[in-house]
Amino acid sequence: MNVLLQLFWSFFKIGAFTFGSGYAMIPLIEREVVDRKRWFERDDFMDLFVLAQSAPGPFSLNTAVFVGYRMKGVLGAIMSVLGLVIPSFVVILLIAVYLSGFRENEIVNDVFKGIRPAVVALIAVPFINFLLQLKQWWKMIIAGAVAVTIWLFGVSPVYFLLLGALVGIVVSFIKKS
Repeated sequence: MNVLLQLFWSFFKIGAFTFGSGYAMIPLIEREVVDRKRWFERDDFMDLFVLAQSAPGPFSLNTAVFVGYRMKGVLGAIMSVLGLVIPSFVVILLIAVYLSGFRENEIVNDVFKGIRPAVVALIAVPFINFLLQLKQWWKMIIAGAVAVTIWLFGVSPVYFLLLGALVGIVVSFIKKS
């Protein structure tokens, strides 16, 4: 199978079998592009993950763009995005057309309530994995402090991204001196 079709199919499977937010997709994307396809090394994927979160828009979509672009340029990015988006689009279209009457159905509501804890776990896994890959306790403490600050005080994550970039630049200049 050529790479463009592999990109489409890989992201199609991820889009079709993920419930919840883009965070729930990250372990599946990582498993597919790092472990199964070996398109990325784990460290490179983590860099891509950070970059995807820093760019505007849904980061699962940004991740698909970056993976596809790295593999096959603009056409690869398009195939990855189409693969990721088509399953959700079809499901939402079907729900809008056929299942809108089920919104008040108690069983349907109970099913979605039952799915919620699994979605929380899917969101927590990439965060914990990313935290553990920092490998240095002081980096873990900084990450935790930033997360708590954003959560408790509603500080925009953009400020922390800009601050982190600035610190990275300063450290780079100091190392070169």
